[in-house]
Amino acid sequence: MGVITYTDEHTSIIPPSRIFKAAILDSHNLMPKLLPDAIKSIKLIKGDGGAGSIKQTNFSGGYVKHQVDEVDENTLTYKYSLIEGMGISDKVEKVSYDIKFEATPDNGTISKMTTTIYTHGDFELKEEELNAEKEKVLGLYKVVEAYLLENPDAYV
Repeated sequence: MGVITYTDEHTSIIPPSRIFKAAILDSHNLMPKLLPDAIKSIKLIKGDGGAGSIKQTNFSGGYVKHQVDEVDENTLTYKYSLIEGMGISDKVEKVSYDIKFEATPDNGTISKMTTTIYTHGDFELKEEELNAEKEKVLGLYKVVEAYLLENPDAYV
């Protein structure tokens, strides 16, 4: 098995608790609303949303299932693993994400996401594939950030 790990950071002027509430705690409501052409629904299929829960995100062209590994509203951390659907194949066993939202001195946010991809055998992902995934994640953050900027009373 191969393991690929990378970390990305994104800064925002939005306070970390608002981004955490919108992008993590209420993602099942907010994301389909903000991206209706891409995300059809996000359903909790096992558990209450805490550790051990399984969420299914339905896209226009497929689905993914995530297992929630940890949700901590005090430290603003969220860990989950992609366990089924798009992105999982005979070459990729699972993908784990570790997200932390930290405050900046000016009450903004540094969002840090560490992604770990577990591959079968000695399969290696191409740099272009990794960059495409990074851009998708950054795009989601930007959509949430834009919504929060336009709606200053949301998720306070």
